[in-house]
Amino acid sequence: MEKHYLAIDLGAESGRVMLGSLADGKLTVEEIHRFANQPVTIQGTLRWDLLNLFAGAKAGLKKAADRGVAISGVSTDAWGVDYVLFKEKEAMVTNAFHYRDSRLDGVMEKVFAKVPADRIFAETGIQFMQINTLYQLWTDAQTRPEVLEWADRFLNVGDYFNYLLSGTPAGEASLASTSQLYNPVKKDWAWDLIAALKLPKKLFPDLVPSGTRMGPLQRDVALETNLKNTQVIASCSHDTAAAVAAVPGQGQDWAFLSSGTWSLLGTELGAPIIDAVSRKYNFTNEAGYANTIMFRKNIVGLWIVQECKRAWEAMGNKYSYDELTAMAEAAEPLRSLIRPEDERFGKPGRMPGKIADYCRETGQPVPTDPGSFIRCALESLALLYSKTLSECADATGRKFKTLHVVGGGSRNRLLNQFTADAVGISVQAGPVEATAIGNLLIQAKTLGHETGDIRSVVRRSFPVEVFVPNDAGAWHGAAKRFEGLPVLP
Repeated sequence: MEKHYLAIDLGAESGRVMLGSLADGKLTVEEIHRFANQPVTIQGTLRWDLLNLFAGAKAGLKKAADRGVAISGVSTDAWGVDYVLFKEKEAMVTNAFHYRDSRLDGVMEKVFAKVPADRIFAETGIQFMQINTLYQLWTDAQTRPEVLEWADRFLNVGDYFNYLLSGTPAGEASLASTSQLYNPVKKDWAWDLIAALKLPKKLFPDLVPSGTRMGPLQRDVALETNLKNTQVIASCSHDTAAAVAAVPGQGQDWAFLSSGTWSLLGTELGAPIIDAVSRKYNFTNEAGYANTIMFRKNIVGLWIVQECKRAWEAMGNKYSYDELTAMAEAAEPLRSLIRPEDERFGKPGRMPGKIADYCRETGQPVPTDPGSFIRCALESLALLYSKTLSECADATGRKFKTLHVVGGGSRNRLLNQFTADAVGISVQAGPVEATAIGNLLIQAKTLGHETGDIRSVVRRSFPVEVFVPNDAGAWHGAAKRFEGLPVLP
């Protein structure tokens, strides 16, 4: 008997409601509704418009109900680190800050003056990034303590949406682990660290494992959307964890690259690695489905391409992503390189100008047209993937034979080929909708509709495209050039 589920998948540029249908051990996925995610600048701060996102999600749920099929479950996944403060009788105390808001500039050094970085890493095993929940909550405690005093608790974005749907305020483990306030060994909040930072204990929600029933849709949501007998599931509320659950890998000789606005590269482990090597490489140990650990690193990703596209659109030149990729393919190879992890490339605005400045500063030819700018960005990303994969292999002692690329970036065949060339191993691209697929299949497992291995269902249901490396000599030389380029942390 066919079963149906809905995934609310919230990304940096848009949100979607995806319908999953499971029958005979195979899953099909269909986009029911898409809505824009447009952050708002207000009084000099950058915020998420979560109320508009929730309205978009409910519109998608209603469209699904209009199909006339029984929807067994619904679950939200979203990006990590950002959060909403709320009270029992007040659904949102303030609009949630965007992780790119400038209030976080320089905050890590202030925190390290209170609690040493080595202690923070020892307790959490998380990559140091100023966007992490730790630094955001600490900033709130310093700059607007009255807001924290008034709030009952916080929830990260995916969990907050599940709360609005079900009325159950709980933190799902995979999303909580992005905060740098979670201990992956104890599988609980890092209470000693929280106390040392003097963060209010009352704000931290109860934790639940991936694949937890949160209860039925709240009555008002059910009436508004016309959904009946639908359970809300905390699948993996962290979009990366949901995507990794749907990686079609087998054995232990594979790594994953979740490719989108951010690139997230690493491997799946049975236990965290919190030692001097992982600390040196700034890797993270985040919770995954079924008590696994995603040992990985955040990389700036296709944000650079997205920002270039926005800059050219503001100048009146509208290019599609396909057009930009075609122009990049025709451009001269390995002419100019940047270090995508340089802090300037993680900030919004003037991206082509930043690339040109970097090339001038490092004595390289400056790109002169959109194709050469995009080729520079894509080749540089591929070389950063290669460097990061080597670090992952060193930290874990694994020798990787396959890199699985999932997510929206897996559509970019040019980047996939560059990646294969740079890493020197087979790249398997797909499925594109890995995040939604992982979300949907975890729901099916939680509700007892699927008893087998999730990845086996993925392999039966979705094809992959294989890219093999070539032109090793040119890419080896480029890797040496890349390593010699400067990075402003």
